[in-house]
Amino acid sequence: MQKIGFNEALSLITKNDPRFDAEGYAFLRNGLDFTMRQNKKHKEDPGRHVSGQELLEGLRLFALKEFGPMARTVLEYWGIRKGEDFGAMVFNLIEAGVFGKTDQDSIEDFKGGYDFSDAFDKPFQVEKKSVRPHPTKVLPAENEQ
Repeated sequence: MQKIGFNEALSLITKNDPRFDAEGYAFLRNGLDFTMRQNKKHKEDPGRHVSGQELLEGLRLFALKEFGPMARTVLEYWGIRKGEDFGAMVFNLIEAGVFGKTDQDSIEDFKGGYDFSDAFDKPFQVEKKSVRPHPTKVLPAENEQ
């Protein structure tokens, strides 16, 4: 079987499964590279296979780095609303021959990752501090003088 290029694979994937935008797949591929580089920085085996949960965390960090407070909005624009969506995309890329997998890999690895609101909104929310009223001096009423 002849290997096809990434762009050709995306064309076929998005035609067969239009749930996710091609830009989301490009983000996923770049996010995998980012995750692999992060693992290398932390002295983990650079050629080591990345698990679904590790990829989800890498994608979260990559999205925050790339898009800041707009991360969730951008992902949702591409049709990505939960960890399972990344899993579906990964397995679409595996089926197209773009990504590889081990016998232990499963789409189930992407379930229960994180809540997108917690993952992408909370890092940018301003912490509310309770404010105590400043004690004021009470002046006597005019008729009390």
